[in-house]
Amino acid sequence: MIGLGPLNDLRRALDLTARRLRGDYDEDEWGFDPEFAAAAEPLLSFLYDRWWRVTATGAEHVPREGRALLVANHAGVLPWDAAMMATALRRGGIARGGGRVRFLVLDWAFGLPWVAPAIRRAGGVPASPYNALRLLRQDHLVMVFPEGSKGVGKPWSERYRLQRFGRGGFVELALRTGAPIVPVAVVGSEEIYPKLGEIPGLARLLGAPYFPITPTFPLLGPFGAIPLPSRWRIAFGEPIDLSALGPEAADDRATVLEVAEEVRERIQSMVYDNLIERQGAFR
Repeated sequence: MIGLGPLNDLRRALDLTARRLRGDYDEDEWGFDPEFAAAAEPLLSFLYDRWWRVTATGAEHVPREGRALLVANHAGVLPWDAAMMATALRRGGIARGGGRVRFLVLDWAFGLPWVAPAIRRAGGVPASPYNALRLLRQDHLVMVFPEGSKGVGKPWSERYRLQRFGRGGFVELALRTGAPIVPVAVVGSEEIYPKLGEIPGLARLLGAPYFPITPTFPLLGPFGAIPLPSRWRIAFGEPIDLSALGPEAADDRATVLEVAEEVRERIQSMVYDNLIERQGAFR
């Protein structure tokens, strides 16, 4: 006999599905859906605890109130690194409910029919200086990945070697808004889809920066999209306060590029330290 507990859970799930099909749910101006985020929590917890066995350190460095810019290395094709960072912050009591944490995502990801709605409702926002500026002025925790597509598109031979941080746009944002920069190192995301090669023609057809060939994709078809169970470490570093430089420093290219390189070097050092701490990628 089926108990009342499972029946009640099924009834709630059916009610939730029916309401969402009718459009009866709340989203904020950015598309974040707290009900969707809550529904996704069991999956994220499974990935965090069982699949990737994430160890997170330094969450206490992230401000509990007010704005901050979380700057991290990037890998893994899809924004699983952002999802695990957000989960670590919720576990640390920094961003309960997830509404305060937003992550910037490259435009091409929002063209994926099934993935785009999930990214948006979970807190993803199209990457642009304008969006980032507004989010920070609304006192969000904003995750940025300055390596961009160069980071997620690195070949296996260059894993954990940070690419250039572009023109330092994130430093300008921090200077203009007074937001501290929290460096974040993510170890584990490079192994979930090891890139062995790519198919440029398909990438152009799909409008993606690249179309990867991994040990499981496209060989295993849709099953090749299942990320490998690597062991992860996420380290949040001490905040970098740029307030002494003042907002006017955002117009000084030399200062912006110098700070961007300092942040990149700090994250690179943190990545190497955590690779040593992890010891093995799949243990």
